[in-house]
Amino acid sequence: MARLRKVLIVGGGTAGWLAACYLAKAVNAADPRSVQVHLVESPDIGLLGVGEATFPSIRGTLSAIGLDERRFLVGATATYKQGIHYRHWVRPPGTPGADHFFHPFNAPSQRPGGPELLPYWLLGAAPAGMPFAEAVSMQSTLVERSRAPKRPGDADYQGPMNHAFHFDAACFARVLAEHGQESLGVVRHVATVERVDRDEQGAIARLVTREEGDITADLYVDCTGLRGMLIGNAMQSPFRSRADVLFADRAVAMQVPYDTPDAPIPSYTISTAQEAGWIWDIGLQKRRGVGYVYSSRHTADDRAEDVFRRYVGRAAEGLKAMHIKFETGYRPEHWKKNCVAVGLAGGFVEPLESTGIALVELATYLLTHLLPADTDDMQGAANHFNEMMVARYDRIIDFIKMHYCLSQRRDSPFWVDNADVAGIPPTLREKLEKWKRRPPHRLDFIADLEMFMTCSWQYVLYGMEFQTDLESMRSAYPQVDAARREFAMIRQAAARALDDLPDHRAFVEHMCREHVQRRQASIAP
Repeated sequence: MARLRKVLIVGGGTAGWLAACYLAKAVNAADPRSVQVHLVESPDIGLLGVGEATFPSIRGTLSAIGLDERRFLVGATATYKQGIHYRHWVRPPGTPGADHFFHPFNAPSQRPGGPELLPYWLLGAAPAGMPFAEAVSMQSTLVERSRAPKRPGDADYQGPMNHAFHFDAACFARVLAEHGQESLGVVRHVATVERVDRDEQGAIARLVTREEGDITADLYVDCTGLRGMLIGNAMQSPFRSRADVLFADRAVAMQVPYDTPDAPIPSYTISTAQEAGWIWDIGLQKRRGVGYVYSSRHTADDRAEDVFRRYVGRAAEGLKAMHIKFETGYRPEHWKKNCVAVGLAGGFVEPLESTGIALVELATYLLTHLLPADTDDMQGAANHFNEMMVARYDRIIDFIKMHYCLSQRRDSPFWVDNADVAGIPPTLREKLEKWKRRPPHRLDFIADLEMFMTCSWQYVLYGMEFQTDLESMRSAYPQVDAARREFAMIRQAAARALDDLPDHRAFVEHMCREHVQRRQASIAP
């Protein structure tokens, strides 16, 4: 048996460098006796940085690779994210009724020994008309008042409010590249891969590059994005489209300056539904990243850009928009022989719930912990990896589709088609049918296969005004008074937290100043 000694990651960017850093840290690549982690990236391929939103798991990943939080904030021009604010998803603009809901990252409050609040909210024990997320979590109140999720004294990647980050993806990749090379032992090759040669068994034998000639490894990680240069072109791993479920296949995006340098920065992603899709709006330190995700079957590219520019307003004048094509789906065989796809090379789901980088994290975690000691053991690891990745993709697609199919909008063909039962996966239809009679419960989910906690399904389900009838089970919930006290205490705790947590922009700027001061102190004579 041949020991696995070298992993070669092909492609830089967020996926490549995040995978390289995590893997190198886990295997102690700086030790020459360990598995060596190399990365090759072309000098001819630029990186997009329109603004990237992440999942709370990113905090654990950045902590695991040892990246200082302040260095990360400065280098990636990052800000904090505490959830997603959905506008006009439930009904068209101007229609009577709520025009927005919030999906917070904090789980619903539940004191030890206290009642679960969701059933009591459904039975009317919360203040009249209070949305579910606001009734069970203080986070909605805090983000509305532009509060950060943590305080200056909190440890790196820790804080009282669950959170993730927004950042410039191109800047983030550069920070990871520096950290990976300086601290983790990643070896970087600046070279353009011109050919992939396979051996007699169909595995990758070598990469042929323009600048360095042949580069070989025991395991090749494809981080070449939607091109899938290794896993798709060379290994011919097929792509399973899910365009029959999620219709969006285009995006138009741009970097938008703030009106003023001190403009408030929302600590959440804004998602505003449109006639043929939705617009993301992400606040970074110096600018916004804004884009319209839409279906080319339901609108023309020119029309989409016009809708997008109307949303951005005068700030879009003189700015060029980027047009991006994609297709929702994944490769059932992410790992084939000695090639593993990580990131867009393995699959894509529209970024409505910021799953892109979270899927990179998952794939890297699985790769690291399934990494075989010997090259002869690769197929078993590949089978396990593929099974886990496919399960995650299918569950994510169900979750994203739920946002669309529960909408009451019928003001355009896009929304009409999304309500058609033919486009709703049977697994999602089964869940929704159960939840008409009882709310979602953790037993409905298999923890190791899920990207989203039970409460995320609850927040979106009831934010979209889904109806669960518990009236026949009212007697099973006798703690009405205790639930009412808990609803009131959440409001009181939110009022106290407003005094405890700083303004979001002010906190980000404070953290960035501290990084500069610490760096200056470290190099002072």
